[in-house]
Formats: sequence, C-alpha cells, structure tokens
Amino acid sequence: MCNLMNHMPQQTEFNVPVASAHQKPAREWMPILARYREPSLPRSLTEFSLTAVPLALLWLAAWWSLSVSYWLTLAICLPTAGFLVRLFTIQHDCGHGSYFRNKTLNDWVGRSIGVFTLTPYYVWRRAHSRHHGSSGNLDDRGIGAVHTLTVKEYRAKPLFGRLTYRLFRHPVILFGLGPAYVFFLQNRLPIEFMRGGWSYWISAMGTNFGILLFVSAMIYLMGAAPFFMIWLPMMLMAASIGVWLFYVQHQFADTHWARGDDWQLHDAALYGSSHYDLPRPLRWITGNIGIHHVHHLNSRIPSYRLPQILKDHPALGNIRRLTLWRSLASINLHLWCETRQRLVSFSDAKRLALPV
Repeated sequence: MCNLMNHMPQQTEFNVPVASAHQKPAREWMPILARYREPSLPRSLTEFSLTAVPLALLWLAAWWSLSVSYWLTLAICLPTAGFLVRLFTIQHDCGHGSYFRNKTLNDWVGRSIGVFTLTPYYVWRRAHSRHHGSSGNLDDRGIGAVHTLTVKEYRAKPLFGRLTYRLFRHPVILFGLGPAYVFFLQNRLPIEFMRGGWSYWISAMGTNFGILLFVSAMIYLMGAAPFFMIWLPMMLMAASIGVWLFYVQHQFADTHWARGDDWQLHDAALYGSSHYDLPRPLRWITGNIGIHHVHHLNSRIPSYRLPQILKDHPALGNIRRLTLWRSLASINLHLWCETRQRLVSFSDAKRLALPV
C-alpha cells in the first residue's frame, strides 16, 4: 500500500504534534491566558469607532462612485465588506461576553450589530457556543461547524450521498452560494433551534424587523437601485470572506479530531484551530480572529488583546501556524482520515486506497 506521506506536503511550520515533549500541555495555558481576559472600555469603544466610522464613510464613497463608474463602486465594496467582517468580529466578542464587562451592554451591542451583519445575535451565540464546546469531537458534529465526513463515512454513503457531499464541499458552493444562503435565507429563521423556545424566535424575528427598518430607511434616503447596487455585492463579499475565515480556522491538514475519551476540550481548542498568520493589515481588518487557537482556549479574551499574547508567549505563535499562501491548500481537503489523523482530499482517499 502506498504511504500517504509520500504524496502530501512534508511537515510544515504548523505541523506540531499534540504530544510534543517540548510544548506546554494545552490545559496549562489556561491560567496564563486568564490574565488577558479583562476588557478595557476605552479600547473597546476606540476599536468600535475605528470600525463603524470607516464603514459609514466607505458607504458614502460607494454611493458617490455610482455617478462615476460601477466598477469603482464594486472596488469600494471590497474594503467596505472588510470593515463589515470586522464589525462581525465585535459582535462575536459580544457573544462571548468579552467586549465589555457589562453583560447587558455586550448583548445590546451584539443585537444591534446583528441588523447589519444579518445575524440574529441570540441564535448565533447559542450555535457558536455549541461549536466551542464540541469542536474537533467526531461524536458531536453538526451545529455551528462546517459539515465534515470521515473517509469511512464517505465510503459508506450511497452514490447520491457521496455526490451531494462532494457538491457541498465544492468551493463555488462552500464560499459562494453557501454564504449567500446562510446570511440571506437561513439566518432569517432559527433553523437549528426551531423547537428550542421563544427566545430564539424573538431573536430571529427582532433582527429581521431591524433589517427591514434599516433597508427601508436606506431606500428612502438613497433610492432602491443605488442601495441594492451597493448593499448586495458588499454583503456577498463579506459573507464569503467570513465563511472562508471560519473554514480555514478548523479545516487544515493537521487539525485535531477525536472520539470518545480521546477527545479533550483543551487539546481540541489548541490543536484543532489554526493560527492564521495573516499580513498585518488583513489581521487588523479581520479583528485578529486568525489567532483562533488562542481564542478557542479562552474565548473570554477580547480580540484586541490576542496579538499581545503572541508577543508575550512566542511559543503559541508557532502552534498550528498557517500562512495566507499555505491556507489555499485547505480548499482541497475534504475528508478526515482517522488512521492518518489528518484531513485529506477526495483524490488522495481514492488513489491511495486509504485505510479508514
């Protein structure tokens, strides 16, 4: 039998074994990271202003550019989408209770941002909490994660099931049509919590009502055509960027999955999440969410404190480090091989007759 390792890239800078003797066990990082949990109100307000004000100015620039060239408008929509992603990371922090000390303030800021990110705050917060509590657990997949099959599960499916899964994992679906469906349609109802109680329905319907008010007001001010010519491409860009970030933070070759007693929360957090080491401007515009392994270890740390942690503890910067260029290879990873303990492509699983 062919050896998979002969057909795949050699160990990269982010291929760090879980049991490496020279590394601190994942659990031992917890008291160290707890020192960074305290949010700063001035810093939080400053970060919010540095996000909301440029976002509004770029909206005005895009509106003005319609009288010049629609290509210019689309070009302006890209950085506008970037600031919208950054706004989402603030909503994300609010959902973890890490942006402000006050829970009520976190919740109301998060709810308000949800109108602009098309994301019902309470519904998303619950789903995301499930993601943090089950990430990397092969026995608890589903809510709040990218659907991933093992090699064995994929082979056991009938032809239609395999074709459906391959279609779902195609980049056009995963990063194009999929994000549009999630943010424009799926988020309008509490799909994953239909029988979970009225709180989820209130969150979804309240957000929908806020979106309706926002869209109506903007159409009144701008006109329907100018508004949708800016809003739709901007939202689609932001949705695709957001889904890509979420995908690459857990879907990379040496991510960490386990079953039963072999699954440990802290190991899954540190080794099942990437350090997406983006260039500084991209790291800033994405709200440092690429420092995802640290975030999963302690989700109560404000996002603006994450870079300081890497400065203070350089060893964390080398764990599961994934550069922008190397992250592109993750597009071709589709199945988890439990024998090899890594994600593999469809073609690798077929060509190398991988054991399950």
